[in-house]
Amino acid sequence: MFDWKKPTVQMLGRWQPWHDGHKALFKRCMVKTGQVIIQVRDVQGASGGDGQDDNPFDWNTVCSNIEEGLLKEGFIRGAEYEIMLVPNIVNITYGRGVGYVFEEEVFDKSVTEISATNIRQKLREEGKL
Repeated sequence: MFDWKKPTVQMLGRWQPWHDGHKALFKRCMVKTGQVIIQVRDVQGASGGDGQDDNPFDWNTVCSNIEEGLLKEGFIRGAEYEIMLVPNIVNITYGRGVGYVFEEEVFDKSVTEISATNIRQKLREEGKL
């Protein structure tokens, strides 16, 4: 059962669409605290920020993609992770360190080359989007 009081790693994104690079990041996050909150910026039809205007997937589709992708790996929503709708956050600001750690995870080329932009392009070419 997801414990809302337990230390948790936050993943914030558009997830347009959820892909193997996101899954690799999720797995690293799980190692840190044993549970993850995946925050979804509902940006369908809106700009997600500079250069992030291609957002064809709605909240329900994004959630389904995340759940299906993680279930294949044995992760269950409500147990190891939860999904939360958040506003179209484009800036994260804090006043001083009060227990938060901001980390960038670095992956090898096989993961960093995964591109949601390319995935959307392929889905359009195949008539799936």
